[in-house]
Amino acid sequence: MAEDDSYESMLCVKPEVHVYKIPPRASNRGYRAADWKLDEPAWSGRMKITAKGKKAFIKLEDRNTGELFAQAPVEEYPGTIVEAVTDSSRYFVIRIEDGNGRHAFIGLGFADRGDSFDFNVALQDHFKWVKQEGELAKLEANPSSQPKLDLSFKEGQTIKISIGQNIKKKDGGGAKARPTPGGLLPPPPSGAKVGGVTPPPGGHQPVPAAQATAATLLDFGSPSPPTQPSADLWGDFTAAGPNSNKDAVKSGWVQFS
Repeated sequence: MAEDDSYESMLCVKPEVHVYKIPPRASNRGYRAADWKLDEPAWSGRMKITAKGKKAFIKLEDRNTGELFAQAPVEEYPGTIVEAVTDSSRYFVIRIEDGNGRHAFIGLGFADRGDSFDFNVALQDHFKWVKQEGELAKLEANPSSQPKLDLSFKEGQTIKISIGQNIKKKDGGGAKARPTPGGLLPPPPSGAKVGGVTPPPGGHQPVPAAQATAATLLDFGSPSPPTQPSADLWGDFTAAGPNSNKDAVKSGWVQFS
């Protein structure tokens, strides 16, 4: 990735910080904020952390006019440019420059511990990104130095694949008929006995009982020859007599008197 030094990004802004004059370091153990006059800061204003390329800048500005009071170019962190004190997490010692080669060490303090945490994390994240960019640039410059991933089988190497161990075996019985909706039974299969009776061969269908009864009622047999009417139009009528009732009973006719 090409580096654009003209672009300046904003990493952190804190509206209130304090600057302190610090005494010379007494020993190699580090700076202590307790040695400063914390109730009498030398300057108070706004702080910004910006980044331009790989370098970060700590800028101290007037909170009203934005006029630059001092700035500290930071090329690495942690390092000698920004150093935390040994007795507090809210105070740091930074090395400022005036652009003419002169520099000085001043104390920087935050009123809130969360602000000092943000200040620390902003610098850490920036230089972590700088380190990652440097490693990527080295890999792009020397692609052959990157180890290649070898997925080939070595001599004598085998693999074992288990298939179907977790699949349950189905029962050997035939498939069960699916129930039909409404409680109706499915039709019997072709060729099966219904009620213990084998269907007639040749596909003949049995005649329904209603049709058989109707055919029986309509079947009068062969027509018989017509009977000749009697010559006597009055039938077996006889004159009334003593045996007329007996004759009438025998003949099936009622005698009217």
